[in-house]
Amino acid sequence: MKHLLIVFHSKTGNTQHLAEAVIRGANATEAGAVVVRALRAAEAGPADLLWADALLLGTPENFGYLSGALKDFLDRTFYEVEGKLKPLPYAMFVSAGNDGSGAVRAMQRIANGYPFIEVQEPIIVAGVPTAADLTACEALGLGMAMGTDMVIF
Repeated sequence: MKHLLIVFHSKTGNTQHLAEAVIRGANATEAGAVVVRALRAAEAGPADLLWADALLLGTPENFGYLSGALKDFLDRTFYEVEGKLKPLPYAMFVSAGNDGSGAVRAMQRIANGYPFIEVQEPIIVAGVPTAADLTACEALGLGMAMGTDMVIF
């Protein structure tokens, strides 16, 4: 069995809605036999990263950057998994007040320190998520689950 970890933070609820859509997609029957673990950033830790075969990260864009809670998760886990974590395929979804590019750039820089490998383009949603945004997030979750199950990444 393969494992997909979804870690996210939400304050206003927008990222929560995106995360729920990602989780729905990852748990769809077409996704295969992947075990999905979805956690808020404050609840996730090093053991969760070591458990995972793939990773989805969700964050609001705060001051053109990742949320403090998601950054805290990354800070709390980095040294604990250093040298123990196999290269981990990842993708991200961002609830943006602006264009989301700062949050994406920050995550890509952090991913270079971890052995994270970006395998799908980030989904950036400006403002309140629309039905199309939620559909795109479901597809992201499904794609990551299927890719993990089929060992594509």
